[in-house]
Amino acid sequence: MPAKPSSEDSARSRYRAPALEKGLDILELLASRSDGLGQSEIARALGRSVGEIFRMLSCLVDRGYVAILRPQDRYVLTLKLFELAHRYAPTQRMLADALPLMRELATRVHQSCHLTVIESGHGVVVAQVDGPGHIGFAVRAGSVMPLTSTASGRVLLAFQAPEERAIILARDAAAASAGATSSSAPSTREIDAIRQRGYEEMDSTRTRGVHDVSFPVLDHAGHAVAAMTVPCIERLDVPELSSLQAVRAALSEATARLSIAIGGRPPGTAAAKAARTLV
Repeated sequence: MPAKPSSEDSARSRYRAPALEKGLDILELLASRSDGLGQSEIARALGRSVGEIFRMLSCLVDRGYVAILRPQDRYVLTLKLFELAHRYAPTQRMLADALPLMRELATRVHQSCHLTVIESGHGVVVAQVDGPGHIGFAVRAGSVMPLTSTASGRVLLAFQAPEERAIILARDAAAASAGATSSSAPSTREIDAIRQRGYEEMDSTRTRGVHDVSFPVLDHAGHAVAAMTVPCIERLDVPELSSLQAVRAALSEATARLSIAIGGRPPGTAAAKAARTLV
């Protein structure tokens, strides 16, 4: 007896928009081919008729999302999607979603937390929330840190595309050989371990008594766009709330929720797990 469709499958089937899906399929296909594709090639790749594809392509050309290369009659993406994506600041949008979650996290574990992104080969703290109470440890917003010797940096490296990671590590190695930095890059084995574990934690290389726990915020492809970190100090007044086990659980939940909020996939999903094995 065939299994009944889940409520999620039923909802997806009920609210499908076939014409929109065809258009999105075309855009996603052309995004993978910088040299463009002919009309029949697009139809064949998507399993559609040439007539269906012609109507969709005509609409996309009229709206400026797709252009025709002459005389080859090959279709390519224009920069319109890029322009649309940059009409709002992605980092500002992420921060708007992140800050409420970070405040909730800090209150829950009685520790501070911060959000780090990659900028020009370094980790830059773009947001920070203090923990409750009069005493605590925090990393200031705006701080610039090496990627190779911090928990947040290693998480960001581990969840980058291989080519991006190679560029960053090569730049860091060149700086180390020139004496500009003393940090050592994580090995391939360490990177793989972080990816499999889903997070990184380590004693701070700058402050004694601080143990950093960092989880990635992932985009739709399973790549890290940010790392959320709790620099843990031992709290004697609320040991059960600020334990490493409690911090890991709360941080994992916060980053999963933020990943979903920005249109990504939390590390626990099948898609994200598949991405971890492919990258």
